[in-house]
Amino acid sequence: MNRACWIVAVALAAFAWGVSAWAYPNLPESIPTHWNIQGQVDGRGGRSTVFLMPAVATGLLILFAFLPALSPKSFEVDSFRPTYLYVMATTIGLFAYIQVVILMTTFQEVRGERSFDMGRALAAGIFVFFGLMGNVMGKVRKNFYIGIRVPWTLASDRVWNDTHRLAAWLMVGGSIVGLAVVLLGAPLVAALGVLLATALIPVAYSFFHYKALERRGAL
Repeated sequence: MNRACWIVAVALAAFAWGVSAWAYPNLPESIPTHWNIQGQVDGRGGRSTVFLMPAVATGLLILFAFLPALSPKSFEVDSFRPTYLYVMATTIGLFAYIQVVILMTTFQEVRGERSFDMGRALAAGIFVFFGLMGNVMGKVRKNFYIGIRVPWTLASDRVWNDTHRLAAWLMVGGSIVGLAVVLLGAPLVAALGVLLATALIPVAYSFFHYKALERRGAL
């Protein structure tokens, strides 16, 4: 499992570099670098910026490799290393997907077409990512790098574990609802609402759960 995650993560980062190098000679001197929530271009840069996303993915890969060695006592990732590496591979996969979406959008602009909806493509990818993350969120143990890292979860193993079990269900459920919103053509602001609810409800739960346990002296 550990080796497979590394192979997948490195392959995805290499793919992001490869597809960018393939596209580079055919790109215009100025390419889109930022889009608003409607998927409209609101920022541009030189064509060398096409390598930004692969560089970020590679940087994250290196960071994921070294973070376990920096973990303080009682916050090590060793107790859930397969899950940690799964999160790493999934995160690199998201960046590789985003790079493909960016290139498709850029070439669409070059050809003067508008058939590809970048906003929905990105939203769909993010919801798939949330679903994949939710699949293992309940296995994440207390650490400083991944998960719902707020004061109330870091202060209590019970609050951490309960919050992440809830987050797992919410992320999987939110990904299904969010994908339906995206694919059925509902306004993207609705998808953003689903995303925010999925992210914020576990944080609120951790606070109230911690306070309830504190009042009962059960921490």
